[in-house]
Amino acid sequence: MASKWAKTFDPAIHSKEPFTISRTKVDMFTECPRCSYLDLRLGVKRPSMPSFTLNNAVDELFKREFDIHRAAATTHPLMKSYGIDAVPFQDERMDEWRDALRRGIKTHHMESNLILRGGIDDAWVTPDGELIIVDYKATSKKEGPKSEDDLYDSYKKQMEVYQWLFRQNGFKVSSTGYFVYANGNSDKEAFDAKLEFEINLIPYTGNDSWVAPTLVRMHTTLMSDEIPEVGISFGGGPCEHCVYRENAGKILLKIHKEGKKKS
Repeated sequence: MASKWAKTFDPAIHSKEPFTISRTKVDMFTECPRCSYLDLRLGVKRPSMPSFTLNNAVDELFKREFDIHRAAATTHPLMKSYGIDAVPFQDERMDEWRDALRRGIKTHHMESNLILRGGIDDAWVTPDGELIIVDYKATSKKEGPKSEDDLYDSYKKQMEVYQWLFRQNGFKVSSTGYFVYANGNSDKEAFDAKLEFEINLIPYTGNDSWVAPTLVRMHTTLMSDEIPEVGISFGGGPCEHCVYRENAGKILLKIHKEGKKKS
């Protein structure tokens, strides 16, 4: 019997045994079902992206800063300045929920038989016990994000998946989550071994009604032997990963055929 943590989906096994996916795998499926199928069913992954270590450092520092207020059950000054009546949520599972690579917060969606997990950055709680899901973001733009309209669709989906996961775990969750957005200031005259950030708190009202149906479609797609059509990229054109694979495959096949003729 295969482990539920298997890396590739086997229809003979996972028609009955649950299969675990991360939030980023759901994101990929919504971007391009073909890439998702190649990854989860056939084990052909997309090329990995470079690690944004500066962003990771900002995330870690945010977590430490909010953890000080979590331990003291006090409201962070940023929350006060935006009029948010809440404190960082205290729970012994917080470190587990933040561990996106190994644990995270998860639920077994019975209809799709998929176990979905995701690693949050933070959660705040209001006086009436309602959780507010929070995500930290860092960038460096001349004009940093200020409102919901400035957020990438992938960020919005990310928030909605986290909200859905906490609801599935029995928590009362606010539909409004927040992005703590740090925008690096590059207009200074000199670096002086420090980078200054403008911090904005951007509210986003999520709608997680798409999550469960997407999991069902994912399972149906993975059970099929038919490779899905190419997805549409955020720019409106065909998935750039699929275009690359197709063009590279054609050229390699042509070279292979010409080589066989010469031999």
